[in-house]
Amino acid sequence: MALPMASSSASFMFLALTLLSSFLALTAANLSQDFDITWGDGRGKMANNGDLLSLSLDKASGSGFQSKNEFLFGKIDMQLKLVPGNSAGTVTAYYLSSKGSAWDEIDFEFLGNLSGDPYILHTNVFSQGKGNREQQFYLWFDPTADFHTYSILWNPQRIIFSVDGTPIREFKNSESVGVAFPKNQPMRIYSSLWNADDWATRGGLVKTDWSQAPFTASYRNFKADACIWSSGASSCTSSSSTSTNSWFSQEMDTSNQDRLKWVQKNYMIYNYCTDTKRFPQGIPPECNTS
Repeated sequence: MALPMASSSASFMFLALTLLSSFLALTAANLSQDFDITWGDGRGKMANNGDLLSLSLDKASGSGFQSKNEFLFGKIDMQLKLVPGNSAGTVTAYYLSSKGSAWDEIDFEFLGNLSGDPYILHTNVFSQGKGNREQQFYLWFDPTADFHTYSILWNPQRIIFSVDGTPIREFKNSESVGVAFPKNQPMRIYSSLWNADDWATRGGLVKTDWSQAPFTASYRNFKADACIWSSGASSCTSSSSTSTNSWFSQEMDTSNQDRLKWVQKNYMIYNYCTDTKRFPQGIPPECNTS
């Protein structure tokens, strides 16, 4: 399926902005200090003295990891390089989540596809156990050829999903119209690589080609400028959060709003807020505040 394209002038401007953002260096972190590989029987691996983490999937099992810390608000960055080649049926999930039946969650999910077809970047936000807020995108680059930075900005007013510094989605706090917002439950970072060929590629029509296994996704350059939650308390006080953590009250300036609109116009392929067949009684109330 061909990607939608913008005008040449808009493409040039966006490419220039994207290249500029790609030069913003992230502080390299030792992933072994921040994450535990939690399942996969050795399919999850640390390498380069903890600078690189990889997850693998074969017919027997996938693999996954989680952060040692819990967070309550923050700016989270991770560089990922996704499964190359024929990745149909595989899903690489990278997300924040709390526990319990009324959990909160902020999702990046990368849905693999046949060689030559684009990955689908699937996003969702759960609050108090309620999700069904999917937006899906193609990317303007090959996410399997190199590492790219996937970021979540989460503060009391909004959640912003970004790719290489370019915002692709904003979910605003809409408590004023009765929509719960993730702001009271600390969340860990999780990632997993797993087989979802019952639904992930064309509704499950395309199955995983196990002759291509093992499938591998790689991670590096994690950075969390965030409030760590420990023993029932946050590492951020109300005064320090606003004075030293600019992300705590950050919103998008005009330039980023324009970049968001550009991505959503040219690369968004599904938006629950426009799916009137799915919501015959009317679109969800938070859609009117975006």
